[in-house]
Order: sequence, then C-alpha cells, then structure tokens
Amino acid sequence: MAGDDPQYLGLVELGESIRARRLSPVEVARAALDRINRLDGALKSFSTITAETALAEAQVAEQELAEGRSRGPLHGVPVAVKDLCWMKDTPTAHGMPLLRENRPAEDGAVVARLRAAGAVILGKLQQTEGALGLHHPDIDPPVNPWNPDLWTGVSSSGSGVATAAGLCYGSIGTDTGGSIRLPSTCNGVTGLKPTWGRVSRYGAFELAATLDHIGPMARSAVDCGAMLGAIAGADPKDPTAAPEPVPDYLADLRDDVRGVIIGVDSRLVSKGVDEETGAAFDEALRTLARLGAEIREINFPDPTQVIDDWTPLCGVETAVAHEKLYPAHKEAYGPGLASFIELGQKLSAMDYQKIVLRREAFRGQVRALFQDVDLIAMPALGFAAPTLAKMASITSDPSVLQGVLRFNCPFDMTGSPTITLPAGAAANGGCIGFQLVGRHFDEARLVNAGHAFQSHTNWHKRRPPL
Repeated sequence: MAGDDPQYLGLVELGESIRARRLSPVEVARAALDRINRLDGALKSFSTITAETALAEAQVAEQELAEGRSRGPLHGVPVAVKDLCWMKDTPTAHGMPLLRENRPAEDGAVVARLRAAGAVILGKLQQTEGALGLHHPDIDPPVNPWNPDLWTGVSSSGSGVATAAGLCYGSIGTDTGGSIRLPSTCNGVTGLKPTWGRVSRYGAFELAATLDHIGPMARSAVDCGAMLGAIAGADPKDPTAAPEPVPDYLADLRDDVRGVIIGVDSRLVSKGVDEETGAAFDEALRTLARLGAEIREINFPDPTQVIDDWTPLCGVETAVAHEKLYPAHKEAYGPGLASFIELGQKLSAMDYQKIVLRREAFRGQVRALFQDVDLIAMPALGFAAPTLAKMASITSDPSVLQGVLRFNCPFDMTGSPTITLPAGAAANGGCIGFQLVGRHFDEARLVNAGHAFQSHTNWHKRRPPL
C-alpha cells in the first residue's frame, strides 16, 4: 500500500493539500526531482528531466496560490509527458535518436493546457520508436518497477513506469493500438483513453493520424478525470479536435454504479484469455454488480477482421507521418518501425478503401450496442503480467500478438473512450487490469464507474517494491 510516502498521494489529493497551503509546490517538486534522480537511473522512464523549468513553474504556482489565485486541481502538481508531445526548447525525439536534437519552437496543445492549468512539468517520458511497438535499438527501454523481467507495455512505457514508481503524479500517454491501456495494465496504474478528437493532437508527433488518442495515466480514475478536464476541448490549431463542451469530470462522483448497464460478451472475453486474467476480470464484474450495475450479455461484433485490418491501416498512416524522413534517413531507423513503414507503402488504394469501409461498418456495429448498454467490459490484455521473454516471441507466436491486439486495437478503430483499471496481482508479482468502454464523449461515466470500483477495491493502491 501507499504507506507514508508523499510521492504516492493521489494527484487530486495532493492538489487539495497544495491549495490549502499544507504543502508547498516548490517542496513537492524538489521531492519529485530527488526521487527521479534516486530511482530513474535504474527505471529509465525519463528521456529528459526539465528540473530548472519545473522548479520555476513550482515557484510561480506557489506565488499565485499565496495571492489567492487557483487554476484548479492540477495547480502546483508535478506531472510528466510522453516524449512525442512538443515542449518548447526541450528535446522532443518521439523515441527516435534521429530526432534527439529536435527542440520545438512552441508547446504542443496538451503541454500548453497543462501549463495553463498550473501543472509542474518534470520532463519528457521515454517511449518506443515512433510510438510503435519496439524501442529503438540505441535506447535503453524503461524497466517495469514491479519486476525487471516483466514487460512494461508499450508504447507509453515511460509514462506507465514513472507513474507507477511515484516519479510523477500523473502522465500523458497516447493510444493507437493499446498504448495507454497496455502500460497502464502492466504497471498497475489507471489509464483513460478519451474519444478520438476529445483532446487536440496539435504538437504531438503522429503514429497514425486517425487512430492516435492522447490521454492521461494516473493512480486513480479521479486523477485521470482531473487531467482530462485540463487537456480536453476544441483547438483552432487542430480542426479534428471536437467542439463538444468539456464537462467537469469530478462533479457528482458516486461510489456506486446503480442503474448502469454493463455489456459483456462472455464468449469473446473468455477466448484467448489466461486463467489469472479471466479470474480477475470475473471478480471485477462481481464487484461492479455488487455496486449496483446490471451485467448484461451482449453479442459483440466479431473483431477478427478489424484486428487484421489495423496493421495495414496503421502502416499506411505511419508511412504518411514519416514521409519526409523515410527512406531519406533509413539508416537511422530501427528495423521494426522501418519494416512497418514499408508495409504501409505497399498497400494498394483499392485495399486501403476496403479497410476503410470495413472499419466504418464495425464502428457502426459497436455504436449500435450502446443503444442497450451504457458501458462494455473487456480485459485489457489477454494474459497476466507477461515477461520480457514471452513478449520476445510476439513475431513468432501468433497467440502473443493476438493477446495484445484482441482487446485493444478495435477501440482505436472505433475511436471509443475507455478506462483501464488495476484489478489483480499475478503470481509472478506483476499486475492485471481490465477496461470499460463507453459511448463517444461519455468519459464522465467512465470516470464515475472507475471511481466507484476503486472506492471498493485497493488494487490501484498497490505499490511496486522499490
């Protein structure tokens, strides 16, 4: 459990103490930076630590609060952002050594909004190359804080590790095929993948433009709701950012889910799921039922084709994103990202259009399910706490790849919002999670359901043995 370590306070809880002047933003920032310096040499979660600017931001927050000015729940709270988010005059490499000298001339939308909310940004978090599935061969990957032999999840690997290890109170991840949900699950934190378009993508390097989602990773659903409230909303610099008003995700929170109908396809969620994951998922459903939810059987559309389609579609969009750099700088690319780009370059226009049409049909089928249910429950990963050795077989063992993609990429193809919640401990000491999926722009219901679950469970309060 959390013990007495202030680095494991919740983001919202810490913010309340800062606004009440019980804690100093400067002292909190210094403690976070000291912890990073002490632990991250082994964990490798940060790509860049911005200590000087973080302390300056903390001093501004302290002065503003002393003058009675509050910017909200993030004011004075230390957070960190994935390396693909532009940060003015700060190395922003997208996990690519080729871009290690890139220093944007402005903040991206998410960074700008975190600053406007008064957050203290500790630095940039390591990620896989180009936000695909593998770290560049020249970069030391982040280390799972629960056990160095366990997978961290990708691509927001540094975000998951830093948040779990108490190096920041919340972080920014992105999700194109599971990259918020996988590291949230593997590191035992909470991840909120918003509806596509809920958060501006301006100033964030692309993996695949129509699949990329930007969202928070934190210790609880409430903390994720606070972060989403700060970063969501329309943006004139990103015409795909949705104009829907941003609600107060922390308003009217309840510790139950009375009246909420949760759909489950028992056949789908039992296929390709190991015993530990299945047991944790079933217990999570029982908990939600005890809290008042109606668990209703549904027939989820067969995701097999849309899972198969995700790879070539993402490949095409990745090839477009890297058009100015690849193949001109092919020698600087790792083999995984290079081969993925080349796969996308080879897809014909006819085959691409067929994928687009199948995607739209699947999106419509999933949307229709929400006429009868409020949420859909799914595992977040097909197997519990995978080892690095297991994940090394992903290219040779189809069951491993299916275990990763099966419950993740369909909801990037639909653009649906999801919340990933810690729900168990594996025999090897690692973490197990599950996810709830909502209607488009119904993140408030996801935050409330997550809060209710976490009000009656302690899985999100487990801490790695550091």
